[in-house]
Amino acid sequence: MNGSGEMTLAFELSALKALASPGAVFDDARRWTQYVGVISDQPTYVVTNFTRKNRIRQDFFSGPKGKAESLDSVKAQFDTDRHVFVAMSDDDRELAEAHGWEFLHVEDAAEAADWSLASDDDEDENAVEEDVRDDWP
Repeated sequence: MNGSGEMTLAFELSALKALASPGAVFDDARRWTQYVGVISDQPTYVVTNFTRKNRIRQDFFSGPKGKAESLDSVKAQFDTDRHVFVAMSDDDRELAEAHGWEFLHVEDAAEAADWSLASDDDEDENAVEEDVRDDWP
C-alpha cells in the first residue's frame, strides 16, 4: 500500500470477518489511509454488531443501502486519490471496477499489510454470533 494517507479503504463485511483481528486491522489501516469503513449488503444491525464486538470505529458504513449504492456514495463523500475495496468474490471485483474503485482480494491485502487471516473454525464461531441482534436498548 502506498502510505500516503490519500486513500479511502472499504472492507466488505465477509472480507473483514476473514481476518484474525479485524479491530487491529482497522487500527493499522488508519495509519496509512484517510478513511476506512465497511460496505455490505447485510442488515445494518449485523454490521453494527460485528464492529461493536471487535471495537472497530469506522468512518462510514453502507447502512441500509446495497453495495453498489454505497460505493458510489462513499466515493462522492470521501474525496481521496484512491478508493480501494477489499473483498473476496469475483462479483465484488466486478462491482468495484464498475463503480470506479480499485479491488483488492482480502488475502492479497493481508499479505501486503502483514495481517493474519482467521482460521475456518474462528469464522464459523463468529457467524453464529452475528445473527443475534443485541443493539436494542
